[in-house]
Parts: sequence; structure tokens; C-alpha cells
Amino acid sequence: MGGDGKDKGITMRIIVAGDGKVGLELLRLLSEEGHELVAIDSSGDVLKRQIQNIDVMTVEGNCAAMSVLQEAGIEHTDILIAVTGSDEINLLCCLTAKNLHGAVHTIARVRSPEYTEQLYLMREDYGLSLIINPEKEAAEEISRLLQLPGFLKRETFAKGRVELVELLVNEGGLLQNTKLMDLPRVLGPNCNVLVCAVIRGDEVFIPTGGTTLLAGDHIYVTAPVTNLSLLLTRIGVTRRKIRHALLIGGGRVSYYLTQQLLLSGVRVKIIERDEARAAQLATMLPEASIILDDGASPEALVREGITETDALVTLTGIDEQNVLTSMYGSTLGVPLVATKVDRIGSTGILENLSVGSVVSPKETCSAHIVQYVRAMENQAGAAVTLHRVADGRVEALEFVVNEKMRFIGEPLKNLHSHIKKNILISCITHRGRTVIPDGNAHYEKNDTVIVINGRESPILQFNDIFE
Repeated sequence: MGGDGKDKGITMRIIVAGDGKVGLELLRLLSEEGHELVAIDSSGDVLKRQIQNIDVMTVEGNCAAMSVLQEAGIEHTDILIAVTGSDEINLLCCLTAKNLHGAVHTIARVRSPEYTEQLYLMREDYGLSLIINPEKEAAEEISRLLQLPGFLKRETFAKGRVELVELLVNEGGLLQNTKLMDLPRVLGPNCNVLVCAVIRGDEVFIPTGGTTLLAGDHIYVTAPVTNLSLLLTRIGVTRRKIRHALLIGGGRVSYYLTQQLLLSGVRVKIIERDEARAAQLATMLPEASIILDDGASPEALVREGITETDALVTLTGIDEQNVLTSMYGSTLGVPLVATKVDRIGSTGILENLSVGSVVSPKETCSAHIVQYVRAMENQAGAAVTLHRVADGRVEALEFVVNEKMRFIGEPLKNLHSHIKKNILISCITHRGRTVIPDGNAHYEKNDTVIVINGRESPILQFNDIFE
């Protein structure tokens, strides 16, 4: 499938098993891209009520049962995505599907730390095409943010050589009232960066050289990794090494994040209100400090050192609690705040709240699965990396140039009339060297190209950026 190099991908038949937050987001995204969808869930009433606005067939039942998969048409399905709340059901669902239809691609969400290592060793035995662990990926994202304080979001491309970062334009800061065409002069030498997307109020847009940055704007900047630290210094963002982190909530993200922080020499304290889970964490993470208390209580937070910590990370399963606790930490002057959200992460209200960096395991998981689906549709020229930012309203895609891609060797200044509206080529990596392209830049075969898409239509492969 998808290997013929056509400009448009093939419509595929996809089963999504599990009607939780991730399942619904996947159905919405894949429906936008025109696929034939089937949703399986054990609760038929909930399923039909939640997908009223999505064109999808529904099947009620246990997705791991042969009869249910057969009713869903597994024999004619291209991809099965199992994202129920149970790792075991997801694995059994994929294994059963593979036995019923050997050609189906299977994707399983597996979150339990106990399964991580053995699953990668037994991936073929389980018939898994892709394993997704959104909590582990969210922890890795937060860890990257803590390593370079000052950015609200960090996404990596080109094997770690390029990053897309989110910054807030502060009142009275260097960036306020700066035209983008003047940015190189304002930032000074050796700090070449590109502002590739702006959130201003409810509006998200790809800027031009004439765009003036305003206080309160959230901007997305692409740059070689070596420029990021210099960028923060030039705009006056004070950075200091994180020595202590306070985590609220002891779920899976906290577990994975604590592991990474401890390896980096950061002291970690976790506040968890459930006694059994706190005891479990104390056994699993003996080097961390586990506190049995209510992380939503201001008194408990002060008692456990919120005013002295370098970083506050709110990781409970309740978005509203995370937001309120992060706002409280910000008012107390905590240098770095990160907030986990899923349900309210794409409502557009968080940009105006003092909640620091916002991380959504749901969106991370959905983006990786959509990237896999697009790669199946368009094996030649598909994105090798896909990040969704700005509440999912902007996509940043990484492509490796092959001989079928258009305009190889042509200066970018000659392509303006060919590139679709609201699309920007933001970085080109040639033989390990990354440049922010000007009009004279061009791409060659085997180069890595980062494309920013304002989401007016999906970019399924590189040639889709052109009219």
C-alpha cells in the first residue's frame, strides 16, 4: 500500500479499539483525512453518543474477542489500533487480529513499566507493528524541558540536531514589537533562528517577515540545537540548572519522569494522595522522596517545599486540578512549571493562564499514530517525524528528500508561487549541517527538510506542499 508515489494517499480501512480520550482523538483526526473507520468499544451507548459528529461504523463488544473483530471486518482491514485502558486487552486484541488477518498492521498502546522491555524483545511474537507508550513519551518531553529551562515546549527533528521550541513574548522583553525581518539584527550574530508559527489570542498563523511580535504572543521557533541556549541568553531568559523537582500525582508519567530526573542528578519529591500507590512508588523509586498527602492543598504544597523547589510538575489525572496547582505555583514564583492535560489541552484557553509548559500524552500518542498511518499511505516521501503543536492547529513535519520530490536544487526564492498558502520550509539539514534557509537556499537528495503546515489540509507527503 502507498508505495506508488502518488500525490495523494490511499484511503485505508482502520479499526480503532477503545473509546477513551486517545481513541476519540484518533477517530477525529483519521476521519479528517478521509479513511474508512470502525470503532469498537464495550459500551455501545457511550460509543454512539461520543462519536455523533464523526463518520464511523460502530461495533459493541470486547475488542479482543474473535467474533467482535470479525464483525468489525478485520479480514478487510489495513490497520488495527488498540488503545483501550488495559494493556493486556490491547495486546490480546492485536495478537488475535494478526491471527485472523496476517496482513493487518497492528498498533498497541502499552503503558505499564513492567511490560516495556519484554515487549520490544517479543514484538514480532505479538504481531505488533508499533508500540505506543504515551506516558513515557510525555515524561521524556518534560525531561527535555527541564534540561533547558525557558522554553514552554521542545520537539526534536533530524536525529536531535534541530528543535522546534515554544516561547512566550514577554511584556518589555527584547522580542516585543520586533518585526521578524529585523530579528537577526536584534538577536545578534551566530543566533540564526526562524519564527515559524504564532499564537495570538484565538488566532494561529504562519508569520511573514513583516509580522510584528506582540507581548503575550506564543511563538514557535525552529533552530539548530546549538543555537537554543544562545537564543535564551540573548532574550534575557535566566536559566539555572534544575536541582530539585516537586511532582504532584504519582501516576505513570511521574514514575517515568522520576527515573529520568534521578539519572540526571535531580532530587525528586512526589506527592501522592493514594496510600497504596504511594507505598508502591516508595518501593519502585527508593531514591525519590514519596509523600502521602493531598497535592491540591496549598498548605500541603507549602509544607513540602513548593516555595523552595526549582520545578513544579503537575501530573494528576484531573486536568483542572493540574491547572489550578500550576497557577498557584506560578504565583509563588516557582522558576519552572509544567502541566499535564488531556481533556482541556486543545480548548485554546491555556495560553492565557500561568501554567508553564503544557504536555498532553493524548496528543503525543495521536501524533505518532497519525504519522505511522500517513507513512503507510505514502511510503515514498512520507514524513519521518510529525509533531502537532499550537493545540494541534499546526503540524511540523520532517522529510528526507528522495529523487521523486519536486524542485530539487531549485533556490527557495523561486518556489514562492508553487508552495501552498500557510506552509513554510523552516530548516534544511545537509550532510549534518543545519541551516535556517533564505531565498538562495535549496535542498538536495538525502537532505532533511522541516515543513510547517498551518493545517488547512493534511500534508501526506513532501510533494503535497506544492500547488
